[in-house]
Amino acid sequence: MTRTIKLSRVESVLSALEYPISRTEAANGCDDVTVLLADGEMNLGATIEELGSDRFETEEDLEMEVFSQLPVGAVGEPGQSEGDA
Repeated sequence: MTRTIKLSRVESVLSALEYPISRTEAANGCDDVTVLLADGEMNLGATIEELGSDRFETEEDLEMEVFSQLPVGAVGEPGQSEGDA
């Protein structure tokens, strides 16, 4: 069953994995997760499979690498601020 989540929920998916974890194990554990982005969507498992590290000691390590791979428009328009009214 495929799960579709918002980008803000990626942390909850990654926190369900057991660490330390290999890149392949993490990718396999997330291959059924589609993440909705502001400019489209991505498969979380496929994104993890393309990361540079072979192993992640903590959830934070994996999360940081996943978010570093997001395209600029993934979270909204460039220059857009969430806090300005």
